[in-house]
Amino acid sequence: MTEHDDDFAALFEASLQTKRFTRGQTIEGTIVAIGAEVAFVNVGGKGEATISLDELKDDEGDVEVSVGDRIKAVVVSTTNGLVLSRRMALGAANAGQLEDAFRAGLAVEGKVEKATKGGLEVRIARQRAFCPMSQIDTMRTEDATVHEGRVYSFRIIEYRDGGEKFVVSRRAVLEEEQKTKSVEVRKSIIVGAVLTGRVVSVRDFGAFVDLGSGLLHVSEMAWARVSKAEDVVKPGDEVTVKVIRVDEANGQIALGLKQLSADPWTTIQDTYSIGQVLQGRITRVTDFGAFVELEAGIEALAHMSTFAPTGRAGGWSKAIAPGQAGAFEILSIDPEKKRIGVAIIEEGSAKGSTTSDAAGTPAAGPVAASRSGIVVGARLAGKIDRHETFGVFVFLAPGKTGLMPLSETGVEKGADIKKAFPVGSEIDVIVLEADPQGRRIRVSHKAIETAAEAAEVREYKERADVALSGSFGGSLADKLRGALSTRTK
Repeated sequence: MTEHDDDFAALFEASLQTKRFTRGQTIEGTIVAIGAEVAFVNVGGKGEATISLDELKDDEGDVEVSVGDRIKAVVVSTTNGLVLSRRMALGAANAGQLEDAFRAGLAVEGKVEKATKGGLEVRIARQRAFCPMSQIDTMRTEDATVHEGRVYSFRIIEYRDGGEKFVVSRRAVLEEEQKTKSVEVRKSIIVGAVLTGRVVSVRDFGAFVDLGSGLLHVSEMAWARVSKAEDVVKPGDEVTVKVIRVDEANGQIALGLKQLSADPWTTIQDTYSIGQVLQGRITRVTDFGAFVELEAGIEALAHMSTFAPTGRAGGWSKAIAPGQAGAFEILSIDPEKKRIGVAIIEEGSAKGSTTSDAAGTPAAGPVAASRSGIVVGARLAGKIDRHETFGVFVFLAPGKTGLMPLSETGVEKGADIKKAFPVGSEIDVIVLEADPQGRRIRVSHKAIETAAEAAEVREYKERADVALSGSFGGSLADKLRGALSTRTK
């Protein structure tokens, strides 16, 4: 047999294989080779078919099959060899092929013509199909008109009476693609990997991203506190995230967005210092204090003990509210625990104090104390914080409370201290004792009264001395004048 005869025999056998199939028939085959434009599919025996490479690519344009993979497709042509299609190109399918595609679960291409009540009208192979609104995408669509004029791949979910009942779903195709992509993506999902995905849905606690069903928790979206996940991302958004945890056993993947930017707490020691006064904004108020945002990602706590007592339970919280801005003094910094303690500085308060002179008389009236102004001899204005059997505690400054022993109250023994000094009432005191750290502070109200009495006595004596010297000086002058007058004569 000549070489020409061999070629003729091969062509004849191939034509016989082709005749085994008909247009619209669903068949399965194995990818045996992938060319520049088409892939070759072994459909049994010596039969071989081709399928356009475009039908084997994902949304990013990458071929999603390999040699050896099995695929299911529909025969669209038997002329000059078998030609297969997985999507049945727009307008290329007839009613019989559409029914075959429905039974085989193959995707078909269709064009969205217009939005209707409850869904969209889709034109597929010269037939009119209906796509319910819930089936046009994997996420909720508010405005259906955005899909008008678009060409999509659909899965036929209902086909009866020659197309009289023709319902399709794009969502089914997308979910299958996501599932396939999820398997591939999972291979690259390792802790520390930085990946780009699409937000599928947003919940109160975070957002799901199509990276192996990864969860971007609301606490991982930004260094600053995020109240609502929807304020940061929305369904359909493309986000670049970092894989922070993978739980293979439960199939859970934790993603982070804030990890792609610098943590502001790493430079906290270079930015803040104790005693520094900064502008801040109250973000939330709790039973134990108020949280204050000093900058994006940096929240401090103004503990309830740093607020002046009011005499009412929780009264300190009535004067503040979330969103309120003001000046705050830094009281403590703990970089390791990421904690900063602050105290609000009331408007009109003085950052300083006055001290008494050598005679014990204050040089000026009492002022609101600052932490640095609490020194021995200082006269301060405070507020009654609480009562104990041994004395009264006086709030002097945020985080600084002094003890006024019963003997320094100036109240007679046996008197009702609580009635004399109600909680929250203002009181003037003089600092009797204060260690450098300000942990032990002793104050006295009696000292003010004693100093005032001493001042009155001293003032009285000074007036008396002046009056006496004035009287004595006058009589002496008269005598001198008389003596001089006598000598002149």
